[in-house]
Amino acid sequence: MAGGIRAFSHPVLCVGVEVMAEKALAESYRTCSRMQRRHDPTFYLATRFLPGAVRPGVHAVYGYVRHADDIVDDPRPEAGPRARRDALDAWEAALQRALDGEPAEHPIVAALVDTGRRHDLPLGLLKRYLESMRLDCAPVRMASDAALDDYMEGSAATVGRIMAPLLGTPPGAHESLAQLGVAFQLANFVRDVPIDWKLDRIYLPGLDEADLRAGRAGARTRNHVARHVARARRLFADSAGVEALLAPSMRTGVRLARGIYGRVLDRVERNGFDVLGRRARLAPWEAPGAVAGALMGGR
Repeated sequence: MAGGIRAFSHPVLCVGVEVMAEKALAESYRTCSRMQRRHDPTFYLATRFLPGAVRPGVHAVYGYVRHADDIVDDPRPEAGPRARRDALDAWEAALQRALDGEPAEHPIVAALVDTGRRHDLPLGLLKRYLESMRLDCAPVRMASDAALDDYMEGSAATVGRIMAPLLGTPPGAHESLAQLGVAFQLANFVRDVPIDWKLDRIYLPGLDEADLRAGRAGARTRNHVARHVARARRLFADSAGVEALLAPSMRTGVRLARGIYGRVLDRVERNGFDVLGRRARLAPWEAPGAVAGALMGGR
C-alpha cells in the first residue's frame, strides 16, 4: 500500500490529475453557459456585459435553478406532481452532498459548488428556492398578490440574495438586488402569460380563465395585467439605486437587464395590456437599442 501511495504522489501524476480536474470543471461551466444561452438569451446577453471573472459564476447559478425549472416543466406523461417533487428532492440532495465534500454527481452541481467556494455565496438559501419550485410541480393558481409575493420571495428574491456577493454588492444593498430580481420575475410573468397557461399555471392573480382558454384578453384580464405592470414598475423604481452601488464593471449588465425588461413592460402597455393576442416578447432587432441605453448609462 505504501508503494501505491508513493506512486500516486508522484509530482507528474499529481499534475496530470489536477489538469484533468480543471478540464472537467471548465466543461461544467460551459454546460451552464450553453444552458443559459439556449433558455434565456435576454439574461445571457446581460451576463456577457459582466466581468470575465464573474460570468462563469452567473452561468453556474443560472444552471442550477434552470435545471430545477426543467424538472417541474417536464412534459412527459409519467412526470406527475409526485415524480417532479421526488426529482427536486434528488436535485437538492445532490447539491448538499457536494457541499458536504463528496464528489459532485452532475456538472452543473460541480460548477455551482466551485462558484460558491470562490465567491462565498450563501448556497444554503437554495432550499428556500426549491420550496417555491415545489409549488410548480402541480397546476398553479395564485389566489392573491400575497401568495404571488411569497412565491417570488422564495424564487427570484432568493436568487438575488445568492447573486449579490457574486456581483460585489455591498451588504447593505443585498435586499435591493433581491427586489430587482423580483421585478424581473414579475415582468417575466406578465410577458409569459400564454406560455405559463400551456403549463397549466396562472401566476398573476385576477386573470380570467375563460379569456386564457379562448386566447382573447377581455377587460378583466387587461385590468389585472395593467395592475401587475404597475407593480413591476414600482419594484423597478424602488431598486433604482442599486446599480450605483455596484462596481463600475458590474453596472452595464444590470442596467441592460433592467432596460430589456422595462421595454417589455412598455410593449405590453402599447398593446393595451393584451398579453394573449399581441406579442409581448421583444424582437431580436430591438435588443441593440437596450444595449445602447445600457452603455450610455440610461434605460
